[in-house]
Amino acid sequence: MDKRPEWTAHVRRVTPYVPGEQPNETDMIKLNTNENPYPPSPAVFEACHNLDPAAFSLYPELSAGSLVRSLAAYHGISEREVFVGVGSDDVLSLAFLTFFNADKPILFADITYSFYPVWAEVYRIPFACMALRPDLTIDPADYDRENGGVVIANPNAPTSIGMTVSQIEDVIRANPGVVVIIDEAYVDFGGETVLPLISKYDNLLVVRTYSKSRSLAGMRIGYAMGNENLIQALNDVKESINSYTINTASIRMGIASLGDEQYFQENLQKVMRTRERVKEALREMGFDVKQSQTNFLFVSHHTVPATEIFEKLKQRHIYVRYFSKKRIENYLRITVGTEEQMDRFLEAVREITGTF
Repeated sequence: MDKRPEWTAHVRRVTPYVPGEQPNETDMIKLNTNENPYPPSPAVFEACHNLDPAAFSLYPELSAGSLVRSLAAYHGISEREVFVGVGSDDVLSLAFLTFFNADKPILFADITYSFYPVWAEVYRIPFACMALRPDLTIDPADYDRENGGVVIANPNAPTSIGMTVSQIEDVIRANPGVVVIIDEAYVDFGGETVLPLISKYDNLLVVRTYSKSRSLAGMRIGYAMGNENLIQALNDVKESINSYTINTASIRMGIASLGDEQYFQENLQKVMRTRERVKEALREMGFDVKQSQTNFLFVSHHTVPATEIFEKLKQRHIYVRYFSKKRIENYLRITVGTEEQMDRFLEAVREITGTF
């Protein structure tokens, strides 16, 4: 007999997004959530030190105005073309809620950021998943069909593979009547941005985050850029839910990060150099490693199952990401850490795979 309370019949039920493990071990190497292994700019620390705690008794700036202005100046666009939210997940969630209200399904890849189907389910948005090619790349032609909107992560996660501007533009051109969202969470690590196209296509929304390339995952800063009508629509929905989303400290630190371009570029180069070194080392050990334009590698060993490597790395307190999803169940996603962390990781993998 079902003894659940009557009210449970009216609860909205979805399968939630499952993030990577968040272990708390003193000797661990955490390579499973694509965080930046290096600290944010010293300018961010200075901004943090100079914060007046008295300011915390007041609400933050409405719509994070000073951060919006700084982002607009940094990217060379209008303030009316920038929207700021609590991490790119917040921005993307609001974009789904704002723009995808047709009866037709929105389109995204079958292997991509696994939050997309969750938001679609939460907001009751019909969706269809476009199968990646056998080499795990996106086929732009798959998005030339009737739909209610398009979402593409570029570079894609967890595959690490990027599309060219020309390929993305083919998708945008084929979909003039719906909003096309390009999630550029990892674009700073060697991907091709379509940001210049927002002046050409009024239905293009480009989403970015501070969590990866700017080493500020803990501050939760994300933003979108697009035609001012898109941004106004986002703001209208946001203001109908919560006027004060991003906090005072995040606003100040976000501005400070934009002011230290030299540190930002040097940090990116360190991550990419380590990525290329580790990529070659893994290939020498018998791994298939996808050509990454991100701060992580997507790999599969020719003989040793991914689950075995995953578990044996965990026993050594080294955490990588495993997805028990069809077509990629023998792959691991490995965040690029510091040189020292990756040396220890490679040593462990050599032991596990027997390749010395």
